[in-house]
Amino acid sequence: MLDRLNQAMEHIEGHLDQQIDVSALARITVTSEYHFRRLFSSLAGMPLSEYVRRRRLTIAGADVLAGEPTLLEIAIRYGYTSGEAFARAFRAVHGVGPGEARRTGAALNSQPRLSFRLTVEGNSSMRYRIVEKEAFRVVGRKARVPLIHQGVNPHIAEHIKSIPPETMLRIAALSDQDPEGVVSATVRLPDGAKDGGKDGFEEGSELDYYHAVVTTADAELPDDLDVLECPAGTWAVFENTGPFPQALQQMWADVAARWIPSNPYEYRPGPEILRTRPAQDDPAQNDAQLWIPVARTTA
Repeated sequence: MLDRLNQAMEHIEGHLDQQIDVSALARITVTSEYHFRRLFSSLAGMPLSEYVRRRRLTIAGADVLAGEPTLLEIAIRYGYTSGEAFARAFRAVHGVGPGEARRTGAALNSQPRLSFRLTVEGNSSMRYRIVEKEAFRVVGRKARVPLIHQGVNPHIAEHIKSIPPETMLRIAALSDQDPEGVVSATVRLPDGAKDGGKDGFEEGSELDYYHAVVTTADAELPDDLDVLECPAGTWAVFENTGPFPQALQQMWADVAARWIPSNPYEYRPGPEILRTRPAQDDPAQNDAQLWIPVARTTA
């Protein structure tokens, strides 16, 4: 897998002056586009779209300082439709416009090329199980919130606080299968990176958050609740105990960095479902159960 990831990085380097075809990167790594984006974001610490943008503007910065060709020619070479769009993107990365950088020889920022290598870790095990589930529904109250990687998400906290207690009781009563009780379910929104937006894995990207329960697909439901249909599929279920939300966020990172590369599964689209409860022997700790939609790989 590491060799394939590094081949994908080589492909990106050879196509910085063209539109990067994510499907080609997925073919190189023998994965789906969704899995490649998700895995890259987790391992690199930034979304694929952000990395490509920074690499393009790093190379463009060298052209700017070289004094030729013209700034408009550089802009067009790296996919910008106007000098103004190029200048805005250039300033966002380098802190200075391309014209000023060329006139003054300003110091610019550089995004190094990424490469992936093996670091021997894995001295601690991860508890998980694989579950095949029939189609089900996530039912509760939904809110659109920004993605926040570290710490408590205040937008989610405010959404939960806004749900009336009587509504929560009605939602909880609908739970009829594993994971039992009230859960959190998050759905990343479709890719907006093609239009210069965030690609679903970047801090601040929007996601749909459900404070909800899991129930049978054919259950009769109240009209005032939000419903997410989930087709039959495979789920990897992880468990840990620790302080909230730090232990949970570390588990999410470990799934991407340790479990996915070591097991014959890849991410598939679908909600990521979280069930947390206070630990019985220590109220300051939480028992967390994280359900990740996966598909078994063939290679």
